[in-house]
Amino acid sequence: MQSRFQADRGLTARMGITLFLLGLLYVAFVAVLIVLLKSWVLVVVIAAALLGAQYWFSDRIALYAMHGRVVEREEYPQLHGVIDRLCATADMPKPVVAVSDMEMPNAFATGRNADHAAICVTTGLLRRLDPAELEGVLAHELSHVAHRDVAVITVASFLGVLAGLVVRFTLYSQVFGGRGRKDQNTVVVLMTVMAVSAAVYALSFLLIRALSRYREMAADRAGAMLTGRPSALASALTKLTGDIAKIPTRDLRTAQAFNAFYFTPAFGAVPGTQRHFSSLLSTHPSLEDRLDQLGRISSELGEAPAPGKAG
Repeated sequence: MQSRFQADRGLTARMGITLFLLGLLYVAFVAVLIVLLKSWVLVVVIAAALLGAQYWFSDRIALYAMHGRVVEREEYPQLHGVIDRLCATADMPKPVVAVSDMEMPNAFATGRNADHAAICVTTGLLRRLDPAELEGVLAHELSHVAHRDVAVITVASFLGVLAGLVVRFTLYSQVFGGRGRKDQNTVVVLMTVMAVSAAVYALSFLLIRALSRYREMAADRAGAMLTGRPSALASALTKLTGDIAKIPTRDLRTAQAFNAFYFTPAFGAVPGTQRHFSSLLSTHPSLEDRLDQLGRISSELGEAPAPGKAG
């Protein structure tokens, strides 16, 4: 079913290109592993099982990892009410509603499609946002579900996960003990596997982050257009970005693996890096770019200007 969220052809094209390139990379990677490990059945079965598990159970995995629990209307009536109104406006199924008891103020959407999706917010976010700001954040997250980019980013991230697992397995392999000439061929094979896996991980890393940055801008646009209040979304962005910077780093480490799924990144640019270089490694566009876009949308809608840029 097509929702009323503003369609984004640019996002659709980028998702298709990213999946195509990652698909080629995935086939090449599996082919290399089969040649090197000489066991195509093992490689194909393990790769297929991991991909299937990540696709079908991504929502449960994400909620479990971030300590999210499903909540009913009686427990969080305001949260359910906002999501109900947005889903009715967007003409889309209501996702599972979950809350994570974390101080980090953030939110994320997960799931393979609109009928199997979940929206999770942290208690830190609920404490900090007013109703209009909360609506803006939830509209942003629902647009990820409507655009189907949650499923795409989940599948796309699988290749990096697989490559990373292969690298770790190779590093921890006891074959590297160097037990004489008899094992030299095995060591060479495993070193080659690790090098190929590392290269695949690096390429998939950059492709996924390029898509992730664009999809965040697309979600900001669609969410702001649906609510008609881009200034509220801009206010939430400014507030949450500033508050996350005050959260101790040790309390953010749990969130690092799911950074690409969050409304605003748990980790910002690496101190001392050039902005252009650090942007290549970022899962999100800069706050300045997001506020600039929302400011333009606000002007188009005749709304009051969005908050000024963060310095």
